[in-house]
Amino acid sequence: MLSRTVKDTIIEYVSEKNVLFDEDLSKHTSFKIGGPADAFVEIESIEQLTKLSEYLDRVEEKYYILGNGSNTLFSDRGYEGVILHIGGGFSGITVSGIRIIAKAGAALAKVSKTAQEHSLTGLEFAAGIPGTVGGGVVMNAGAYGGEMSFVVDTVKAISPKGEEIELENKSLEFGYRYSILRHRGYVVTEVSFNLKEGDKDEIRARMDDFNSRRREKQPLEYPSAGSVFKRPEGHFAGQLIMEAGMRGFQIGGARVSDKHCGFIINTGHASAEDVTELIDEIQFRVRDRFGILLEPEIEIVR
Repeated sequence: MLSRTVKDTIIEYVSEKNVLFDEDLSKHTSFKIGGPADAFVEIESIEQLTKLSEYLDRVEEKYYILGNGSNTLFSDRGYEGVILHIGGGFSGITVSGIRIIAKAGAALAKVSKTAQEHSLTGLEFAAGIPGTVGGGVVMNAGAYGGEMSFVVDTVKAISPKGEEIELENKSLEFGYRYSILRHRGYVVTEVSFNLKEGDKDEIRARMDDFNSRRREKQPLEYPSAGSVFKRPEGHFAGQLIMEAGMRGFQIGGARVSDKHCGFIINTGHASAEDVTELIDEIQFRVRDRFGILLEPEIEIVR
């Protein structure tokens, strides 16, 4: 529970219209799951982000940076602290030659479309990824043979000390669904992509093909957080789950997708507890049968 002083200070920093108290987090994630946050704050500038995060650190109030919520599962109890949502002030996209500069809150799909419209190739893989640029860089999002590490040039971020910094690609230590950004507590504000010139129609054709494959193979008609588990070396998580006999397995309202076993879907009334219990059961059965521990890819926030 936030004190009156903390609530008043948050409003002072960002204005009352940008703050919601006891806001239901199920409205802000693709899973459509999660209880109320003490405060949900729309952040529209680097100044707001820096001032508010520094203040919350100083008063030892917990906070969480949220983008599009496409890879996040919040607790049914909600979040005891402040959600800092990277809002409309962080959605700008500019093009300069073969470079695209995108704010952290810009949708990856929109950045991909912008690249296509300017005959720039390299971001086709991101056309159907539902996240934002900031989240995509933090987790080195990828699909269909492409990933953020291939096209990111530099990243601007706020350090835990409130300093604005710029990191080059090699400094980000990209790995499979990994970068140092979250590990070091950096908050991404802007990303510069280095692309290549291409044919606009060919780029569009690749994007259409990737999106067609997604619609065909993924349960997009249900709320979910995408692929639940990282790909174990030498295997595919969905294949292991299917071979463990868990296609369609359900706990409460959470179900292993019949269409793609790497997805857990919300059938309409799933709780976070349903999802985490299902994750535990999947991990147990796959490890029991194959000796492989599946590592969650989604961010579980309690």
